[in-house]
Amino acid sequence: MPKSTVPDIREHKGAIGSKRLVMITAYDAPGARMVDEAGADMILVGDSLAMVVLGYEDTLQVTVEDIAHHTAAVSRTKPEALIVADLPWLSYHISIEETVKNAAKLIRAGANAIKLEGGRRRIPMIEALLSAEIPVMGHIGLTPQSINAMGGFKVQARDTKGATDLVSAAKALEHAGCFAIVLEGVPSQVASMVTTSVNIPTIGIGAGPECDGQVLVLHDLLGFEKKITPKFVRSYAQFHVEGVSALSEFISDVRNGSFPSEDESYFLSSETSEELGLYGAM
Repeated sequence: MPKSTVPDIREHKGAIGSKRLVMITAYDAPGARMVDEAGADMILVGDSLAMVVLGYEDTLQVTVEDIAHHTAAVSRTKPEALIVADLPWLSYHISIEETVKNAAKLIRAGANAIKLEGGRRRIPMIEALLSAEIPVMGHIGLTPQSINAMGGFKVQARDTKGATDLVSAAKALEHAGCFAIVLEGVPSQVASMVTTSVNIPTIGIGAGPECDGQVLVLHDLLGFEKKITPKFVRSYAQFHVEGVSALSEFISDVRNGSFPSEDESYFLSSETSEELGLYGAM
């Protein structure tokens, strides 16, 4: 398969065509290899890294350096999927110059594009990034970096004004030059309105089936954690349960002496054993 590019993604309206886009998060080399081998179009090195890998309670604690570190790990696998890296909270809020410098760190780490949250207020940053030849994916609706302002993880655009404002924001992001938009935590009908209102792909997460594509967190998809997941998550495996079972079996084998076996051990030659007086060691 050829390497996915920003123009490839921009021109792909999956809700109209025969194939919808798929983006899955990955934060390290093994995860990136799994996602790429499975055939995803895009790998997102998301600020969800904070919660699913680094143990924080929200995304606000993760830094540009954290994202760059994990983007580099993903990039070293040379995936065919397009690598999109999140600009974390406060990395694009202070000044245009700082925004470009922080995005450049992620591109140098191996990202092919960056993603940032927000609507019209991000237009100056988006335009500056595009002037620096850095492709931008937008993200509107429920924006996790705004959790304090929003009062928690709540579904957005549930009334007429909210819905029309979201459509307007999507159009503004498209006009500014974003190549795709993530729609998170909005009613399905509103996501459909946005999708049909713009000519760039929409990637849904908790936004119903009418988007041009979907994104989920790798650890949620594979059941890495034994926890309650959001309504929009579908788990396709139970890695936590299976992993704990395998580890318990290993611990039992070590404690009862059945691991390692002779087949899993190395031995001296008979001659060396005799020279060392280790008779019967084989």
